[in-house]
Amino acid sequence: MQSVSLDIPVDADSAILWHDDRLHLLDQRLLPQQEWFVRCADACETAEAIRAMVVRGAPAIGITAAYGIALAARQRYAQSPTDWRELVEPDLQVLADARPTAVNLFWVISHCRRLMTGIESDPFPSLLAEAQRIHGEDRAMNRRMGAFGAGLIEPGGAVITHCNAGRLATGGYGTALGVIRAAYAQGRIEQVFADETRPWLQGARLTAWELVREGVPVQLLCDGAAAARMAAGGIGWVIVGSDRIAANGDVANKIGTYSLAVAARHHGVRFMVAAPISTIDPNTPTGADIPIETRAAAEVLQCAGRPVAAEGAGAWNPVFDVTPAELVDAIVTERGVIHNPDREKIAAHLIPA
Repeated sequence: MQSVSLDIPVDADSAILWHDDRLHLLDQRLLPQQEWFVRCADACETAEAIRAMVVRGAPAIGITAAYGIALAARQRYAQSPTDWRELVEPDLQVLADARPTAVNLFWVISHCRRLMTGIESDPFPSLLAEAQRIHGEDRAMNRRMGAFGAGLIEPGGAVITHCNAGRLATGGYGTALGVIRAAYAQGRIEQVFADETRPWLQGARLTAWELVREGVPVQLLCDGAAAARMAAGGIGWVIVGSDRIAANGDVANKIGTYSLAVAARHHGVRFMVAAPISTIDPNTPTGADIPIETRAAAEVLQCAGRPVAAEGAGAWNPVFDVTPAELVDAIVTERGVIHNPDREKIAAHLIPA
């Protein structure tokens, strides 16, 4: 990976860029202080960008992987126009190994593998066009999702969100933040409270950055303050994204989401999950079957590279937790709303209209 400065405004469509015949990713590790892009030339560099959190969020990871597959196919076809399919398989595995929880990653890999079986000549143009199609479709789906979710919110209140499910985590506009943007534009939301989201501080660094740029009023909460804020009144919804939704409606999302859902149910606050259809995994029966990524203890023991814990202390650092379906009031996708989700409603929602 190579860090570069691009003379391109960072807007709703530019966190993931195909520019100068390479993939460029806005380095989210540096926000909000710096706006630099990482340039990826092949599948290994793309996978490392995903693993290292240059890009994060299930939809954005899937889109990034699609571009990485196009880069891999270009490289392997140049090596051998006859054996490129076999040569590209290790690249697909490298991408699959980058993050185990985000189901969009595996959906894209399977989708592109099927597409490759029908390509008889240079695969790069077709795979690049497909990555760009997936990217554009995600932006359009997010706007439809935002409209559906906004319609659930009664005017005049505040909402809480967790982690970052905005333009940075998607192809543009956002899932949970897409709902918030649409609802704010309609006068349905007066204030957003964003959890800071330890240990990577996505809420503080990314969600607040996005909402400030959008002109949406936002206040940060320490993660442990959310329940007290609900008890103080005025919160209508908790709105979050998801990295994987099981067939029974259980939801895997950034660590801390489960405790928000428990607190929301206790305080009579409704709980909304905004995610595209591709985040629903019908092959995962329940949340207990979702692989939960665990990252290095140093991420918890340090902050911005400086120790914050007593020397010798350990840390348990799961990246995600699972919220049971019975704590979810609504799952919003580009197809509409699943109220009080369960296995039957999820299955019905997956059937194309």
